[in-house]
Amino acid sequence: MDDGRRGGRAAGDRTWRGSARLAVGCALGFGGVTLLVDWDAGTLTPVRALLWATLSAAVLVMLLPARVTAGPGWLAVRGPLRGHAVRTDCLVSIGQYGDVSAHLVLRDTAGNRLELDPNVLHANPLLWHELDTGVRRSLDRGTLRRGTEVLARLGHEIDDTNARAVLKASGLT
Repeated sequence: MDDGRRGGRAAGDRTWRGSARLAVGCALGFGGVTLLVDWDAGTLTPVRALLWATLSAAVLVMLLPARVTAGPGWLAVRGPLRGHAVRTDCLVSIGQYGDVSAHLVLRDTAGNRLELDPNVLHANPLLWHELDTGVRRSLDRGTLRRGTEVLARLGHEIDDTNARAVLKASGLT
């Protein structure tokens, strides 16, 4: 599957860098404070320094957001440890789970499964466009049987958000 590195056209999450910087800052802050407190207490040893560095790396892995990219017919989510990709033009089902921390679950005909935070689609119209285009192809092919109402609702939310942003930028609200 093309992931955008072979010269293909790919859209990416434009908020990822800021979120990644925040995650790195939090991990470095945690590591720095723990080392400083341990050093000030006079209990810092090489083993304890290694422990704090390891815990800081764990904090980074937990806070680092997944990187989302999309292109014609595919969507990929790459986390710090592993990645997942689906063919958006061959989707079988789409589901949305959770209320507070909602996430989309996409499945394609090859059995691939991907989880995605819908806020990423809200913040990135190009990712939304690639997903929507792929979903339309899945509908035309007849593979998508469940979840069209989820994407219709999400599409309305994204359109409403974009319309409000345009009206605010133009000074009409």
